[in-house]
Amino acid sequence: MRKTVLRLLALLFAALLAYSAYRIWDIGRDYRAEAELHGLMMEYKPRPESPINQSVIELRQKYPDVAGWLTVPGTNIDYPFIRYKDNDFYLRRDLNGDSATAGTLFMDYRCEGDFTSQNTIIYGHHMKNGSMFGTLKAFAGDDFFAANTHGAIYLPYETLALEFFAYLVVNHTDEIIYSIDLGENDLAYVQRNARQFRDVGLAQGDRIVTLSTCSYEFSHARMVLLAKAEKR
Repeated sequence: MRKTVLRLLALLFAALLAYSAYRIWDIGRDYRAEAELHGLMMEYKPRPESPINQSVIELRQKYPDVAGWLTVPGTNIDYPFIRYKDNDFYLRRDLNGDSATAGTLFMDYRCEGDFTSQNTIIYGHHMKNGSMFGTLKAFAGDDFFAANTHGAIYLPYETLALEFFAYLVVNHTDEIIYSIDLGENDLAYVQRNARQFRDVGLAQGDRIVTLSTCSYEFSHARMVLLAKAEKR
């Protein structure tokens, strides 16, 4: 009887080891696939000095759902992003529409593709290897937030300069942060609840871009980085 139990335990332990090894391999495969596709996409990275972002135009010809390109210096965030009819399709799919754990950066479907919405929200996964929005958490640090103030969004015929002004951790159902229209009282809410904040002279009606990803501080937590967006 004892030998049978020991044999079963040995088989169970072997099965657990095999499953753990498979999961490590599977996660590594997902990371490699994302890195490979990202490497291919970097061929289309826009040049800041160009008035017309021809590379984005070419990228849209190949991937019609692409809306633009997001760059946040000092982080790994340097990706194209899409706009689609819902917020689900690209959550776990790459630009080819194939299954991908890392998904694709995507705009909230309620927002206008030309960023004329008052608050444009872009979502990305918080990947543990630092890809996608995995380095957004760096803005929680005082020194990093102070030193990294600007980013850019490249649209086919327009470039938006981003000036980051607030970093928060909120619930995924936060009705103010995830609204596409922020009023004066809403901006006061942002400042009051921000973990990092700087005054960028934000006025009512200014365009805002909100970058959102998962946080693991509490159930359904999200970290968000808000920026004032102006045409360059």
